Amino acid sequence: MTDPRTDRLAQLLVDYSTNVQPGQQVLIRGTLAAAPLLQAVYERVLERGAHAFVMAALPGQQEAFLRLAQAQQLDYVSPLEKLAIESFDAVISTLADENTRALSGVPPERQVRVSKARAPLMAAYMDRAASGALQWVVTQYPTNAAAQDAEISLRDYEQFVYGACHVAEAGDAVQYWRAQYAEHERLIAWLKPRAHVHARGPNIDLQLSIKGRSFINAGGVHNMPDGEIFTGPVEDSVNGWVKFSFPVVAYGREIEGIELEFAAGRVVQARAAKNEDFLIQTLDTDAGARFLGEWAIGTNFGIQRFTKSILFDEKIGGTLHMAVGRGYPESGSRNQSAVHWDMICDLRADSEILVDGELFFRNGRFQI
Repeated sequence: MTDPRTDRLAQLLVDYSTNVQPGQQVLIRGTLAAAPLLQAVYERVLERGAHAFVMAALPGQQEAFLRLAQAQQLDYVSPLEKLAIESFDAVISTLADENTRALSGVPPERQVRVSKARAPLMAAYMDRAASGALQWVVTQYPTNAAAQDAEISLRDYEQFVYGACHVAEAGDAVQYWRAQYAEHERLIAWLKPRAHVHARGPNIDLQLSIKGRSFINAGGVHNMPDGEIFTGPVEDSVNGWVKFSFPVVAYGREIEGIELEFAAGRVVQARAAKNEDFLIQTLDTDAGARFLGEWAIGTNFGIQRFTKSILFDEKIGGTLHMAVGRGYPESGSRNQSAVHWDMICDLRADSEILVDGELFFRNGRFQI
């Protein structure tokens, strides 16, 4: 018997987040660990009259590829995935790791090489999304591995995931996310005519320009759960320093104590208490990897726990996150890179954000 919360999540993803229409082509991808959700999404897409295609990875598949692939295989891009990204109408992706550290033993240079090879595919994905030709959403399916990272039981983690998505109980989840979207629109309208941002606190003293850039309303359309407003800062405008409050978990590695210094937009100094070499290698992937592609504020106050899953952690209400690497074209960002790494700074104590000299945000709460 399917967990009713899984069915409600599938319906939210298909009906609201991607708004699947009859006759559309929809790619559903994830790992077999998320089989119940993949099945529920598949059935809901069919009920909406669309064409559903499932791309499910085997346990250990990515680790085996990165360990065994020869050079030409690392540089190869799947024509099936390329076809879907370049021509399908929607992509629904599910994160569900059975071992979140499976890639920790893979040489970083192999992972970087794969990222570079996939850069054109990533560009096509983001460009089609920016134009509205591709609808997409990413969600999380509860697994024991993710629960262990969050240091809670699987039962509690399930409640956390479904609660953050607002499908834990029967009710109108779509209505909740529409209300969240409306609140984001209010904040974005205030920011739209403004230019200069100064974030300061114990872990940050950073200035940047948002002049001419668009803030994106993350109200349940592309991530589930969601809860952020973000933009791409003017590339050469970022100056200052930031120490990120939480570890970055990427490619099976945990990078802790990250500190970045910016000058004229570029990361000129980078430090980490753990896995610093991997941080530096990633920042050296290409010319755009040392510039910010995203600057965002988390608005989901229903998420207060750090879980080592960026899908949830970047949405923590009262936090700021930024991504080095490629920006979203719809935000006005021009930064190009094979990298997009989100990093989170906690602003819930003794911190504030001034925009054109006006107080916008203090100690984790909006002030307008």
